Amino acid sequence: MNFLAHLYLSQGINQLMIGNFIGDYVKGKKYESYSPEIQKGIILHRKIDAYTDSHPIVKQSTARFKPCYNRYASVVIDVIYDHYLAKKWNQYSDITLNNYVDKVHAYLLKNYFSLPNRVKGFLPFLIKSRRLENYQHLWGIEKSLSIMANYSSLPDKTTCAIKVLTEQYDELQGEFESYFNELRKVVQKEINEF
Repeated sequence: MNFLAHLYLSQGINQLMIGNFIGDYVKGKKYESYSPEIQKGIILHRKIDAYTDSHPIVKQSTARFKPCYNRYASVVIDVIYDHYLAKKWNQYSDITLNNYVDKVHAYLLKNYFSLPNRVKGFLPFLIKSRRLENYQHLWGIEKSLSIMANYSSLPDKTTCAIKVLTEQYDELQGEFESYFNELRKVVQKEINEF
């Protein structure tokens, strides 16, 4: 799961959401320096990632991108799954994607000084580009993968990814929907336990 899914799965605009959003940028026990609610969000993020990485449906989706990305295919499927969440947003939320993204942006800015430096660095661009909202468009996915290729170790195979996505669009959507319905139940159980 990528940014949009982690935010959505936090079930509200709150400190848990901040932790879930920054989870990839807080390593090891550094999470202990955050408030208890942000800590819970970071822990939730880690549990979501562990569940996702081991799930057979996600592995099936990931395999579709292995010819393009090899070991980085799981990173790509996280972005692809965010596309399907954004595309079908109205099935998962009563608030429009545009309004949700506005509220998330405002809350993240309000809590800017709680964010790790790397997140502070990319947050203005994430907001200005409306990246979370633009995941619903194929061009938004293409742009996100290109940005990731420029600023991380992700290979620049965006053309190949978009080709696989468009050729296997319905199959990938079915896999996302099956998996995401399961994941939502798992996350609900985790949140209830908090």
